[in-house]
Amino acid sequence: EWKQGRKHGHGKLLFKDGSYYEGEFVDGEIMGNGLRYWASTGNTYSGQFVSGELHGNGVMQYKDGGKYEGEFSYGMRAGHGLLVDKDGQIYQGTFHNNKKHGGGKMTFKNGEKYEGDWILDQRQGHGVLHCADGTVYEGQWRNDVFNGQGTKIHCSGVIYDGLWINGYPAGTFIHYAIQLLFPNWKWLLQYVRGFIC
Repeated sequence: EWKQGRKHGHGKLLFKDGSYYEGEFVDGEIMGNGLRYWASTGNTYSGQFVSGELHGNGVMQYKDGGKYEGEFSYGMRAGHGLLVDKDGQIYQGTFHNNKKHGGGKMTFKNGEKYEGDWILDQRQGHGVLHCADGTVYEGQWRNDVFNGQGTKIHCSGVIYDGLWINGYPAGTFIHYAIQLLFPNWKWLLQYVRGFIC
């Protein structure tokens, strides 16, 4: 469709490399809802456009099997969305400049689940990690590892509540709670104070 010599309405635009856009045009610009296919990457996007850019809500299907469904801002994942990568890992939360940023939940391919704060694709701030073996960590993160005040409840029953530095307990006095199970006895909670070198 055309209006005063410009693409206006619904149409399909073919590019010489095999890519194409099919959808709405306004005054010669790709504007509104449409479908975009990139021959160079094999990726396909269906959703909203502004001046030829992915902008608004849409679904990006990646050639490697990954998929993103959510908000875009001028070609970038931005706002709230759901991302499933090629390995089947799932992130649901907020994005900024294509990266996980803000609050979100992620399920990793090893079975771990994290819910908390992110900064530019790294866990940073406060978060809770549930490991596949039942171990749980809740506390502060920095650069994708435990860092700051936090509590780790190991699947064995050992609990460490204290300061963490770069993923490891700090070398200070700590407090352990060890749960022991004896035959014909109920759970016994024994407190032990120790020192980590």
